[in-house]
Amino acid sequence: MIGFNNSNQAAKRWAIACSITFFSLTALAQNAHIVVDASRVINKIPAKMYGSCIEDVNHEIYGGLYDQRLYGESFEEPAPADKVIGWKTLQGNWKVADGAVSVNPGPGYKLIRENPAVKDGSIEADLKFSKDAQNAGFIVRVNNEQEGMDDFDGYEISIAPGRQTLVLGKHVHNFKLLKEAKATFDKDAWLHLKVEVKGAQILIYLDNSTTPTIDYTDESKPLLAGKIGLRTFHADVKFKDVVIKQNNTVIKNEFIGKEMPAVSGMWDAIKATSVKGKFLLNDAGAYNGKQSQVLEYTSGTGKLGVANSGLGRWGISLRKGQKLQGYVFLKTSQIDLPVTVALQSADGSKTYAFIRSNGIPEKWTKFSFTLTANATDTKARFAIYIEKKGKLEMDQAVLMSTGKDQFKGLPIRADIATKMQQEGLNFVRYGGTMVNAPDYKWKNMIGSADKRPPYEGHWHPYTSNGFGIEEFVAYCNAAGFEPAFAINVEETPEDVSNMVEYLTGSATTTWGKKRATNGHPAPYKLHYIELGNEEVIWDDLTNDYKQYAERFNMLYDAIHAKNPDIKVICAAWWRPKSVENMEMVFRAVNGKADYWDLHIDDDEANAGKIVDKNLQYMRDMFLKWDPNTKLKITIFEENGGLHNMQRALGHATTMNAVRRHGDFVLTSCAANGLQALGQNDNDWDQGQIFYTPSQVWGMPPFYATQMAAKNHEPLRIFDSVEGDLDVTATRSENGDELVLHIVNTKSTATKTSVDLGGFTSNSPVKIATLSGDPKAENMPQSPERIATKETTMPLTGKTFEYSFPANSYTILRFKK
Repeated sequence: MIGFNNSNQAAKRWAIACSITFFSLTALAQNAHIVVDASRVINKIPAKMYGSCIEDVNHEIYGGLYDQRLYGESFEEPAPADKVIGWKTLQGNWKVADGAVSVNPGPGYKLIRENPAVKDGSIEADLKFSKDAQNAGFIVRVNNEQEGMDDFDGYEISIAPGRQTLVLGKHVHNFKLLKEAKATFDKDAWLHLKVEVKGAQILIYLDNSTTPTIDYTDESKPLLAGKIGLRTFHADVKFKDVVIKQNNTVIKNEFIGKEMPAVSGMWDAIKATSVKGKFLLNDAGAYNGKQSQVLEYTSGTGKLGVANSGLGRWGISLRKGQKLQGYVFLKTSQIDLPVTVALQSADGSKTYAFIRSNGIPEKWTKFSFTLTANATDTKARFAIYIEKKGKLEMDQAVLMSTGKDQFKGLPIRADIATKMQQEGLNFVRYGGTMVNAPDYKWKNMIGSADKRPPYEGHWHPYTSNGFGIEEFVAYCNAAGFEPAFAINVEETPEDVSNMVEYLTGSATTTWGKKRATNGHPAPYKLHYIELGNEEVIWDDLTNDYKQYAERFNMLYDAIHAKNPDIKVICAAWWRPKSVENMEMVFRAVNGKADYWDLHIDDDEANAGKIVDKNLQYMRDMFLKWDPNTKLKITIFEENGGLHNMQRALGHATTMNAVRRHGDFVLTSCAANGLQALGQNDNDWDQGQIFYTPSQVWGMPPFYATQMAAKNHEPLRIFDSVEGDLDVTATRSENGDELVLHIVNTKSTATKTSVDLGGFTSNSPVKIATLSGDPKAENMPQSPERIATKETTMPLTGKTFEYSFPANSYTILRFKK
């Protein structure tokens, strides 16, 4: 449909198109029929149902919402591996030795041959796996490659030694399994893998066999040309004797390693041609964490230093006149050694702001600075350097914005925070698999950010504690969101008790006083805490469920001893077919847990139908086990791997399901709330709000939430539907306003007759529509390609006809 705000002419066309839908009831053959009875109230609608789930899975926090503009602040990442000449490294510590190349285990590390692009040809090599390796092999016809597990387009051909399997998959910034084949081989020996590509045909051979183990033709939008590369997935593996052929011509390949400077992995070396000096990583006496960065300037003229370009080196966005603030901890071998910090262009040829120290002591000293940019650059960098003989050691560097660029004075990006408010959110959950990391402990997240220890996170091996539970709760309180967060279920009862007192206790209590000392005298507004995340998701193990139930009750008692008003959420993984284990957990937490966290899949347009059935089943089982139970459900993760129009429809049908079970459900939090463009490290490619260093915009599901929140009414009323539309009807408390939520998941428009029963509308009908190609997404160059279109149309009476667009979510609001 035409955007209503594009021009007056477009607006007129939109209004005319809408007016055509209100035909005479006898003029159009119907294929759907909706009847509403506003006098029959079925249930209440959850007041806090417009939720979002955030966790640091795809850099939602560190590199996103958290205003720290530097990535790798504590210099914890190891120095990069040797550069393999002629190949591009996309994550992983690739090393060359004895003619072979190897890499440490990790999630989707890639080594891409820089040229040529191969249309038809082959690649073969010998591979040697270590123990417990998952899979590794080739990627062919590679394009649009980036760091991240699935961030490329191409075919994957890999060996899974533990499963004795050959795997063929297709990546279009996601993963789709095309074919697997079992094979017999010695997983501890060198294995020879070969793949040939001919048009859409892919042939895979193992151990010099002349018969392909897999012969597959891709008939669905085949990828026909691209680069060749190596890819591993949690595998310590060596590759040698790589032979690449194109049109029967052998492309010479030899692995040659080039030593890289010892600079922490998220930073880049700055070294003038005439400078003699070196870079070191010191693992003794770091200010914070396990290591610090060292510069040793021996002789010459020019700069020796390091530069940081933010998350994934995507650049630091600057506006002319913008003021940034920060600090870095430094110590030197000589007190008169000048140290400069600067904002520069990506190549360092331009300097936008700088400040030079007057001298740094031999002991760790906090060097604070303010930098005002003299130009606009969306891909700038931050640099620290020296220009004369001496030794400089640095650690814990911070660069943040100031003033209006921060949200209400908090270390939060104002543009992202404001966009979350514009979405219409009223509930935000902070949690996910990140809380299951052993070192995810709340006491490491309070006090001065300078001394909060970095830790090995679940999603990222070098994770910052600069943004923690307290920052999350403070942000939600300032933004007007209801906060809920998950904690590691292995926290001790004493620590959990202290946490509750720290967050909600009076400043006269022991831990409340610590909070006040840390800058927040008043208790935070907090009502919900979840114990764990997706506990026992790994398998249906009775003893593990029992252990979780024991931990739950132990921590519940600790929480309620400090604050009985806190509502506690059970995070045991729900398995509908495991009735005995589910009943066991239910009986263990019943009477204590207020909600059971159900995680659902939202990718399919009609996802709400399955959610509806699951909610009804859980409700029936709860009441069967205890007819008087007060235990209810909360959906803290609507998951998937999409963020397109199809996902928006899935979210809309899920919200309809939640309305139908409104007196049984607390909220429904779409995941993930945020996502950094081009920085996806895993399969969770599902952000509602996307961002770059300089831009923030909503994906189609963002608009589905916004529409629903804007048109919230507290009561669900009776509706009857004939046809394939997914519908819920709601009204105001006084009965003066009525709202219909209609989702058409079909690929054709649905002509519908609507009967409002006893409700007579005498005011223009307000219409909000979200529709488009199911695969459509919003991107920086077209951030509102899929967005809500609003208009009003006259209506007199109780019946009318309307054609709901294909692949659409429509809201009709009526007023007496």
